[in-house]
Amino acid sequence: MVVNLYPHQIKAVEELDNGKILEGGVGSGKTLTAVAYYMQREAPKDVYVITTARKRDDLDWETEFVRFGVGVKRDATVAGVLRVDSWNNIAKYKNVRDAFFIFDEKRLETGGEWSKAFIFIAKRNNWIVLTATPGDTWMDYATVFIANGFYHNRTEFKREHVVYNTFTKFPKVDYYIGVPKLIRLRDHLLVHMPYERHTVRHTEIIDVGYDQEMYDQVIKKRWNVYYDTPVKNVAELFYTARKVVNTDPSRLDAVRELIKKHPRLIVFYNFDYELELLRTLAEEIPTSEWNGHRHQAIPETDRWLYLVQYVAGAEGWNCTSTDATVFYSLTYSYKTWHQAHGRIDRLNTPFTDLYYYVLLASATIDGAVKKALDNKRNFHERSFVKSATVSHRPKLHHTADDLGGNGSRSLSTV
Repeated sequence: MVVNLYPHQIKAVEELDNGKILEGGVGSGKTLTAVAYYMQREAPKDVYVITTARKRDDLDWETEFVRFGVGVKRDATVAGVLRVDSWNNIAKYKNVRDAFFIFDEKRLETGGEWSKAFIFIAKRNNWIVLTATPGDTWMDYATVFIANGFYHNRTEFKREHVVYNTFTKFPKVDYYIGVPKLIRLRDHLLVHMPYERHTVRHTEIIDVGYDQEMYDQVIKKRWNVYYDTPVKNVAELFYTARKVVNTDPSRLDAVRELIKKHPRLIVFYNFDYELELLRTLAEEIPTSEWNGHRHQAIPETDRWLYLVQYVAGAEGWNCTSTDATVFYSLTYSYKTWHQAHGRIDRLNTPFTDLYYYVLLASATIDGAVKKALDNKRNFHERSFVKSATVSHRPKLHHTADDLGGNGSRSLSTV
């Protein structure tokens, strides 16, 4: 079988090397590029792919490798044997030697057990990393830098580059030093794969309502309107305020109207209470879900609704049978927001015009989250609490977990 690559993929294969990071936007064809690189530079070694659970279960990688004749059995492959597994099982492969690893959708920012297993594997095998979002802070690169031998461990990396804020009770990065070196190392490892999309994204804000009186009870008086009790902390404040906004009936009405325009529709949401409302639409249109409760395929019908929870389904799958996505509510994470947009924006989509509908209330919380995403930043509740301060509010008991955020500078500021 002849496999043709796009020019941007051919260029990336030429520039890739052991230990590098292939950075390509969602839908840019990173999977096929990685397979082509393996065939050209690493075959006939056995090849291991560490990816998301969904891409493993959907056999995405097997589909691409079989185009090159690479299979999962020794007697049914023209090169090495393919093994695909999820990040949750990465530690199972610490004893593998002299193979080739593809680490898909980087999960190495925290420096936890996955990072330790990754470094152990990387020192004994050849490997590359694939990602659409390579890093928001320099700490996100630490694991890959260590795996390449630039630093012995995270302690050395922190000692050389990280200055912590001394006025907080928990570790919080204040700023980075030695940044020119970090830039050189990052640029040495990153292989960019830009390409001209044939698609055009159209984003439309759909105005929806909310109960302002209930919302003010929560935000201004710090009162949980669902339990009729005082709000205890920041986490409860935001969960309650968002529930008031996100459960307004106008959101469901907006989805109903969009179904008339787009009979096949993907809907992203955050919370289970939103899911319960969206499930009522199943009486009107075939509906499937991808979340922590159900892992269902997209319906194979002329009309369907696909309900996707952000954390569970913002990455690792694609759909070329629709041109429209609805964001029922907003996510706090810009990375998740970016990934969710890419589910329908693929190289092989038959559509040119893609439509993204954002359901947005005039409530301050919706506006603040949308502003952060527009600025390509994560939304942090702490910042909103400061900006929304009212003199008569009762004091909340803050914790590090409630406040969120790591306080570190983004790469765009260093």
